[in-house]
Amino acid sequence: MQIKDFAVEQWMNEWETKCTHNVAETCVYSLTLDQLFELTNTDKKAWLDSLCSRRFTYGDIEGLPGFLEGVARLYKTVEPGHIVPTHGATGANSLVISTLVEPGDYVVSVKPTYQQLYSIPEMCGAKVDILQLDRKNGYHVDVDALDALVTDDTKLICINNPDNPTGALLDTDTLKAIVEVARKHDAWVLCDEVYRLLTQTDEYSESVIDLYDKAIVTASMSKVWSFAGLRLGWAVTKSPELRRALLSHRDYNLISAGIFSESVAELILGNASVILERSRRIVRQNLAVLEKWVESEPHLSFVKPEAGTTALVYYDYDIDSRTFCIDMIKKSGALVTPGDCFEEPKSMRVGYAYSDNTDDLQKGLDAISAYMRALE
Repeated sequence: MQIKDFAVEQWMNEWETKCTHNVAETCVYSLTLDQLFELTNTDKKAWLDSLCSRRFTYGDIEGLPGFLEGVARLYKTVEPGHIVPTHGATGANSLVISTLVEPGDYVVSVKPTYQQLYSIPEMCGAKVDILQLDRKNGYHVDVDALDALVTDDTKLICINNPDNPTGALLDTDTLKAIVEVARKHDAWVLCDEVYRLLTQTDEYSESVIDLYDKAIVTASMSKVWSFAGLRLGWAVTKSPELRRALLSHRDYNLISAGIFSESVAELILGNASVILERSRRIVRQNLAVLEKWVESEPHLSFVKPEAGTTALVYYDYDIDSRTFCIDMIKKSGALVTPGDCFEEPKSMRVGYAYSDNTDDLQKGLDAISAYMRALE
């Protein structure tokens, strides 16, 4: 099967190790194990001794019970038996779409969003209709426009909440309206929620899994939980038939998620409130710095993110975004992601939670400014 190049991931593969300021990083500033033990008041020696005494078999094939219970607590109506561990959220999205979608199916996906949500269905042979998110509407889903695209032939609707790269957050009323569109046509809804719970205020929208029986949600330990290195994610479905199918497909590429990753995740999710408090503090203080910087730059504009760790920032220079970003990293050391990776010309995705020190973020933004000064 043929699939388009994964633009954003190939960009990061090429440039992430060649920068001075990684303003493209999308995770909340990553934790060390030592920091995790300190934050959670965990006895490091006792925890490591317990883990080190275990034989490293495949572990629990369908997931470590404590990890599954930790994931279930992140939702209102989810039980451990609804969860399928995966290799990150990327693995979850790939697993769900390749399990559900067959040649000749019809899929509707939003854009701009994470490329998996429209390129994998195309790879599977589906006809994919795109709902373009409008900057004038804050990149929120226009439910009437969605309703016009979805038909009785539509098998799957793909959304992203909060949205990557824009940081737009779908409120509960909008999610309920999307569910009604899906229910009317008996379509599945896949929602990538890898940035869920990471909002800029104390208002959080529901998870679509708590609103619709034919919803599937995906997430991971990376963005919100600051542990991308675990490479651990999950897919959640309340359908026993789909869960069995997901596990069957998963057998071909992931026997289990592993003892170490799930043990660390169990510790993190067992102390979720502490980690979330840290993550929210970082994104909120850093977004204030980003907003002030954008407002100070006459050539830049953006829709302020409502959630997540990324912002889509537009510029008015007559340069395509890939050239702009390559030239910038070579001349100033600042790495951002070209908007062309999301099919949004003359823009760049900025990751603003890559440090817990606002001075570090400011240095990265100043490096971008220095490059732009040279263009004037």
